[in-house]
Amino acid sequence: MNELREKANRSLEKIAPFGTDLKLSSYLRDVKEWEETPLSELSDDLRQRALLTGVRSDEELRCGTYFQLDHSVIFEGVKKQFEGKIEILSTKEAIEKYDWVKDYWWNAVSVDSDKYTAEAELEWDNGYFLRALPDQKVVFPMQACLFLSQEEISQNVHNLIIAEEGSDLQIITGCTSSARSGLHIGISEFYVKKNAKLTFTMVHRWSPEVDVRPRAVTILDENATFTNNYICLNPVKSLQRYPTAICAGDDSSANLNSIILGAGNADIDIGGRVVLKGKNTSGHVVSRCVGKDRSKIHARGQIIGDGEGRAHIDCRGLIVSDEAKIYAIPMLDGLSKDCELSHEAAVGKIKEEELWYLMSRKLTEDEATSLIIKGYLDPGIFGLPKELEEEIKKVVEITTKEVM
Repeated sequence: MNELREKANRSLEKIAPFGTDLKLSSYLRDVKEWEETPLSELSDDLRQRALLTGVRSDEELRCGTYFQLDHSVIFEGVKKQFEGKIEILSTKEAIEKYDWVKDYWWNAVSVDSDKYTAEAELEWDNGYFLRALPDQKVVFPMQACLFLSQEEISQNVHNLIIAEEGSDLQIITGCTSSARSGLHIGISEFYVKKNAKLTFTMVHRWSPEVDVRPRAVTILDENATFTNNYICLNPVKSLQRYPTAICAGDDSSANLNSIILGAGNADIDIGGRVVLKGKNTSGHVVSRCVGKDRSKIHARGQIIGDGEGRAHIDCRGLIVSDEAKIYAIPMLDGLSKDCELSHEAAVGKIKEEELWYLMSRKLTEDEATSLIIKGYLDPGIFGLPKELEEEIKKVVEITTKEVM
């Protein structure tokens, strides 16, 4: 651990290759500590904001919950019928409970990647440990909420997610805030073991002056499947995320999907990288971006073919205001004669014939535009289970109505 801290200290000024650079010292570290609280006793504001990211305080259709408010873990628990199938702890508890957790810690993500990974090690504010035990196929999703409530603070979480061999797990995480400004750094390390399947859906609903810096890497073993769905539909000051999935095992598959609505003055730099290493691997990077107001979006996708496999990037942007900007940046790195890589990228505007058609059905121009955008941001591209897809669609409907 001392070696990790030494690496982190040497990287505190290391600027990330993408996204707006931030001055970490401008965020506060002295915060109020919160007491543990049953979900049923959360304030109406907390419950409502969490619900709008897909996190339910009643835990209906959920197998367990992790809830962190600023730096404090206020609730964690597994529903009784799922005990012995999954584990939910804070990462600090997990490290104390299991010696082997240290073998995963900063193994997928490098602690010295940039100043944000360094900060997460040196100023570590918990995070969740979510684990599906071997051969457990869990019907209902786990849920986790990371909430920022105090003004101008930084929240530096380090999450560890493990789908053990033969397991099948869904996770929905909601990240949100009542504070208008602040910084969220989220380190997430995923391990999907042999014959396991993990679907991870993240909904970000931040305030207009919050800066967000997630860092995530997934390692897939033989015949493992990982799907990462990301949704951000609210104005945010700046957001930069570029998750990587490494298909290390033969017959493994990774799918990275994003739906982004840029609004206000948001500066958004998002993407996804899939590395094909094993034999017969596959990957997809899919993004749907809408730019409105004065927002700026960089949508990146990268496939690195370093083994036998095939992968595709599908990046599409829709600009709906004169001052918005979208940059689509697909990259294909063919490092093996046995890889097949392809990409498709398009940025454009709403087609006039689509508007006229809807307006001929008695819709105003604003109503028609809003309907087209909602269709463009349809989470149906994620291929979620029906019940979860309907929940996410409700979140998208409410959010786009507020923003539009």
